[in-house]
Amino acid sequence: MEKQDPIISFLMEENILDEETLQAVIDEHQKSGRGLISILKERALVNEDQLTRVIAAANKIEFINLSPEDVDPIVAHFVSYETASRYNVIPLRKENEQLVVAMSSPLNLSVRDSIEIKSGYKVIPVAATPSAISRAIHYHFDVANVTKQAIVSMRLKDGLEDDTQDYEATQRSLRVADSPIAKLVSSIISGAIDARATDIHIEPLAFDVRVRYRVDGILHSVLDVPVSAQLEVVSHIKIMAGMDISERRLPQDGHITVQHSGRGYDLRVSSLPSVGGEKIVIRILDKNVERWSLDSIVTSREDNQKFREMSCNPYGMILLTGPTGSGKTTTLYSVLQLLNTPEKNIVTVEDPVEYHLDGITQMQVKPAAGLTFASALRSMVRQDPDIILVGEVRDLETAEIAISAALTGHLVLSTLHTNDAAGAISRLINLGIPSFLVASALLGTVAQRLIRTFCPHCKQLYQATEEELKCLLGTSNRDNKIELYRGVGCTLCQHTTYHGRKSIYEILLISQEIRKMIVEGSSDDAIKQQAIKEGMRTLRMSAIDEVLNGVTASDELMRVVDIRRE
Repeated sequence: MEKQDPIISFLMEENILDEETLQAVIDEHQKSGRGLISILKERALVNEDQLTRVIAAANKIEFINLSPEDVDPIVAHFVSYETASRYNVIPLRKENEQLVVAMSSPLNLSVRDSIEIKSGYKVIPVAATPSAISRAIHYHFDVANVTKQAIVSMRLKDGLEDDTQDYEATQRSLRVADSPIAKLVSSIISGAIDARATDIHIEPLAFDVRVRYRVDGILHSVLDVPVSAQLEVVSHIKIMAGMDISERRLPQDGHITVQHSGRGYDLRVSSLPSVGGEKIVIRILDKNVERWSLDSIVTSREDNQKFREMSCNPYGMILLTGPTGSGKTTTLYSVLQLLNTPEKNIVTVEDPVEYHLDGITQMQVKPAAGLTFASALRSMVRQDPDIILVGEVRDLETAEIAISAALTGHLVLSTLHTNDAAGAISRLINLGIPSFLVASALLGTVAQRLIRTFCPHCKQLYQATEEELKCLLGTSNRDNKIELYRGVGCTLCQHTTYHGRKSIYEILLISQEIRKMIVEGSSDDAIKQQAIKEGMRTLRMSAIDEVLNGVTASDELMRVVDIRRE
């Protein structure tokens, strides 16, 4: 009787569960009366692909391994982008008066009815995994296609009208949620989130307005908007961000909160006057920071252990260095998540507060009101903190207070802008901190970079060339048969060959010998060489390990790490 159940039969035929686990599922099903699928989901006994296959088999619905190439590009637009993304569906092809639609929830009759009413075709559902459908939607409803109709429907005149007419037109468009300008801005933002962009650049050029996304640290052009729409687009974004649309001569900052695919996002908006008009840059911040653990951010076991050793100290200073956008804040937040326990009082001062962390007091500097890093830090030490995070040490006053706090029983975390870990030491001394105080306060300095990682779907093995061997290992010996990976490019990574980034570190722990060298005024190079003798891996060493492990390409090493310095 049990074997006749289509779900159990499918699980047995595909060998998805062993006999013992399958019998346990059947027993729970019989005792509780709960559905087999809900039990499988609750116990996480099947992955996304297997679960979709089980549902399809149980209801005699065809399952397909969907790829974007399986979708007719014309038929795909039989439904709107909003419908496709909301319900995770995409039409595949038209067969006479029937529309074959890939659905992650093929049993949802209301969605099928809605598509039938809007398209005029009878829907034939087929099952596909949610991730496969999302990739197909992203491919066929890219931001350029989505905004094309909005741009055409603007009916824009050549050239710009006078300021009063433009202002009034903008105000009218803002009162209509589905106006062309509102649709255009919405599609630019949603397209950036779907593309995993960290920033949106809206830049006025001579004949049009260029929209670029920063994905995995690299800017990509995605759209050109008519220059006659510039004022309305900029004004719409500024009003959404609570900025003054009548002020175009001075830089402004604003903030937008949006929901996309059931997730919340904070958008930090910055405007900058330029010769051709105002440039807008939008930083995209995902509110979901629960995933930030030290283990997920610092994946190297050796580096992870060093971070834990430094952060378990009750007092002292830990400094992270690196250029803007190298992930310093994310790493610091992961350390705070590790240290965030009920018995600890953690206070931060940042510019700006990028992510809100539960259980932690966060303060944002306001220089216009006199609240600088130094003044905020001076107030924080009177709040009985155990751990202090200072967004950046910028001047002598901030450095003095931070060092003093580290020497009087507080664990202080902060950042500097230097090229390597040893450079942070000389930077503090150059600011005016006596070398003996630096030596006493510092627990360690960390240089950080972000490298792009290969798309897992299209990377391939190949034989390393002599030039690559020489770059990686310092030798071009042909006997060194080493295989590396390289990306080919696919629809998932938009043919960039990369998908995502990871951090690499250079961690300099302050040993007794290095402490002595700091007091004696030794050079950065001397301190660095001593740290290497004590086991420090440089940024170049860390990057080479990632290349040899098949995580990234040798070209990425050259882009991120200045090998001339090592």
